[in-house]
Amino acid sequence: MTTGHFDHLKATYFQECGELLDSAYASLTALDEGRQDQDTIHAIFRAFHSIKGGGGAFGFDRMVAFAHVLETLLDLVRDGRIAAGAPVIALLLRATDALSDLVAAERTAIPAREGFEDALLVELAACASPELAQANPIAQPPAREAPQHTEDAVLYEIRFTPHVLLYRNANEPLLLIRALNRLGETTLCVDLSRLPPLEQLEPEHAYIGWTMRLSTSAGPARIEEIFDFVSDQCDLVIEPVEAVDRGRGTQSAAVDTATAPPPPAPRRGEAHVAPTTVRVDVQKVDRLVNLVGELVINQAMLVQLGALLPPDLCPELVGGLATLSQHLRELQEGVMAIRTQPVGSVFSRMPRLVRELSAQLGKDVHLAIAGEGTEIDKTVIEQLADPLTHLLRNALDHGIETPERRIAAGKPAQGTVRLTAEHCSGRIVIEVSDDGRGIDRERVLARARQRGLVPQAATPSEEEIDNLIFLPGFSTVEVVSDVSGRGVGMDVVRRNIQALGGRITVHSQLGTGSRFVLSLPLTLAILDGMIVAVGRERYIVPLTNIIESLRPKSVDIHPVVGCGEVVAIRGDYVPLIYLSRHFDIPGAATDPSRAMVVVVESESSGQVGLVVDELLGQQQVVVKSLEENYGAVDGVGGATILGNGRVALILDVAGLRGGQMPATSGAGRSPNLPSAPASPAAVSTIH
Repeated sequence: MTTGHFDHLKATYFQECGELLDSAYASLTALDEGRQDQDTIHAIFRAFHSIKGGGGAFGFDRMVAFAHVLETLLDLVRDGRIAAGAPVIALLLRATDALSDLVAAERTAIPAREGFEDALLVELAACASPELAQANPIAQPPAREAPQHTEDAVLYEIRFTPHVLLYRNANEPLLLIRALNRLGETTLCVDLSRLPPLEQLEPEHAYIGWTMRLSTSAGPARIEEIFDFVSDQCDLVIEPVEAVDRGRGTQSAAVDTATAPPPPAPRRGEAHVAPTTVRVDVQKVDRLVNLVGELVINQAMLVQLGALLPPDLCPELVGGLATLSQHLRELQEGVMAIRTQPVGSVFSRMPRLVRELSAQLGKDVHLAIAGEGTEIDKTVIEQLADPLTHLLRNALDHGIETPERRIAAGKPAQGTVRLTAEHCSGRIVIEVSDDGRGIDRERVLARARQRGLVPQAATPSEEEIDNLIFLPGFSTVEVVSDVSGRGVGMDVVRRNIQALGGRITVHSQLGTGSRFVLSLPLTLAILDGMIVAVGRERYIVPLTNIIESLRPKSVDIHPVVGCGEVVAIRGDYVPLIYLSRHFDIPGAATDPSRAMVVVVESESSGQVGLVVDELLGQQQVVVKSLEENYGAVDGVGGATILGNGRVALILDVAGLRGGQMPATSGAGRSPNLPSAPASPAAVSTIH
């Protein structure tokens, strides 16, 4: 095997380890929340066993030894001989943390501190069996209870012949035999025929086989599941010997297997069908996404050129372009689906953070997670870990009170932090909420004034005060600790979310708790938009933001002193934003009654009306980052190339509303210069 191929296999193994550890954390969290069932325990066992097996193949002996002891304890839990109570789950979580550290040490080639796992090994062995605390926990398994038999039990003969490298891959036949014991009464016959002479024996090779007779009603599918992990590392034959009539007592197992009835058809697919997957380098997927994006641009150009031809000149061309558009959309949706992943891959890391931080702060906190199966673009997922970590740390440190204070306030001693995700209007909405003390707005405003972030004479609204926590350097903590107080974190959260084309809003009530809402695009590559004309310029308004479009009457336009203009729509008043003024575009319509108003909505800004000259039509566009190629511009979320080759800006509705001063709803701003950051005096622009 070449070095490059070996390194690729190792990288794949470490990637799988990350997924397996995430799965183990999620399952352990489920156990901790009381969702204890055999499937959950099996999932944890399989994760540790797979990590151990792969580690053995690469020679990670220290990691394999630790995983082996951990797997042994899990086997006893799976067997029902040890109850999965709170102390055992807490021990398994700490052991999983240690295994994660050992995996990280092997991945980075930086050895973990010598002996850091020794104390945990002793605890694991003692938990498995007190008398085994100083011995190999697998050497003396606890006595097996007598198996329970039923009237329809069948006697099976199982011939198990390991391949020579089975031990080298860290598989243990004793665990398989113990698992068979749980299914029924088992007798063994050892096959030593493959043992070589002593001078030819290799210590790491497997030479011994077994022929086992198992009386059970579990069925062949359940027996096969026990050997799932070694199915490609052994020769395995499972055949029924005879039906056992327990009413007449145990019969002799010495039956001619040639006359045995054929084995029943396996029913493993009825219980679980493993998905067929192919691991592909993400760079190849990104390349495919880019090519689809270029196809979308070319298709838009062809459609625009086709529209210039008389319809009766070449009807086949028009029909072909329509079919091409349909197939291209299906292709785009399929490629986007390849890039999506459940947010559970990020959510599964958070219980460990909450557990460690709550212990450090002396607080009792329960993390409730929902919607972890919600899918989002992989690029977005990779950038979510840091913002969510900051928000959870903020909730535990600033939000949740100590048990004593919660009881004094009439709350349960245990605080609750909720982490949820759902799809909403073509976007993904993630919420981090807590039932803690909420934001003390008087204290926040006083600290902001003390630091000169807000003028003394200013009277900001509650929403503006809440958003002060996102200012760089802002903190209400008097004493700096290793958890918080340095004024970094929340501004980074907002910056990271905005970089993803998303928005973050905060809702809080003193004494009740706080709720942070993250709204993110499902994908960063392609979106459906409405092309609007403003003077000679063209802009894209994301369809997910559009509520309706209309041409209002003059009597429906009302000026508001200090706040620009509003339009009356069915009894509600919607603020107007003139794109021509915002981007300083000459020659655009200035009278809404002679133009068009596109009513849009965002999570943070509510509804606003964009005044444009006309609507040019709907189009699927490829999003290009304006910030990477030029710089950030208020109200612009990106750029795209239209069918005629021109560049059009994609509007960020929340950024448009956030950039408006209350006294000048349509204040002009040149699109040629990136906007300056909010000044300390501009409290109303903080979002």
